[in-house]
Amino acid sequence: MFAGIDTHKDTLALAIIDDGGRPRVVDEVPNTNSGFARLEHLLEHHDVVRVGIEGSGSYGRAIAIHLAIASPKLTVVEVPTRMTARERGTQPGKGKTDPVDAVAIARITAREHNLPPVRLTVGPAADLRALMAYRDQLVTERTATTNRVHADLLGLRPGFQAKIPALGLKWQVNAALALLDEDDSVRAILCVRRLQRVQQIDAEILDITKQITALVEASGSTLTDLYGVGPLVAARFLAEVVDVRRYPNRNTFASANGTAPCQHRRDERCGTD
Repeated sequence: MFAGIDTHKDTLALAIIDDGGRPRVVDEVPNTNSGFARLEHLLEHHDVVRVGIEGSGSYGRAIAIHLAIASPKLTVVEVPTRMTARERGTQPGKGKTDPVDAVAIARITAREHNLPPVRLTVGPAADLRALMAYRDQLVTERTATTNRVHADLLGLRPGFQAKIPALGLKWQVNAALALLDEDDSVRAILCVRRLQRVQQIDAEILDITKQITALVEASGSTLTDLYGVGPLVAARFLAEVVDVRRYPNRNTFASANGTAPCQHRRDERCGTD
């Protein structure tokens, strides 16, 4: 028996199928410890040997860790989202619903023998994932804040963009602050606060980047020896792949990272997912 789990913030959709791909159990449990216990019981009761989880790095992280630790005999693997979408497309008349996706995930789990095991949230790779995610949040916040500053300055200092075309560099942020010197209007004060927040974000991004670089160097990876691959690019690979030995061969790795050929009929073309 095989199982598939479609994960969400509040719920986990479970499907258990037999060797022929026929659904035997379709259920939904809360994404909580009590839900984990019920799900574990169902898997044990139906002698499930392999379970696939979509979203094991986000909403499914907790259940993935729970099953990997609590059920040593159970193989817990990751199922990429794009595979679920393709499998769902082979079921005419069925739209995207949690039960449909759970069945699709279970069938992929039964069919694809080379799916990688779930990534546990411990070790250097997990630390890199956390740092990279936090850095991405900072970059997103910085972009939103500087966009707001541009809008403010258009009203406060029309034509400012001729001298300060962007706010990506330290001198540009300082120049924008200088434009607002001795302006005690409410809008100017708020704009200054936003610029100061940009300075704080820049300092934090620099600190996080140093931590990421140190972890990449400590890993002993040779990725940075490749032309064009710096610490941040290398960190992304290390964080997502974790250990290339999780993938039995290059074809499995290609399937996991999205570079493998799509499974379509002969008269269909493979597009982007």
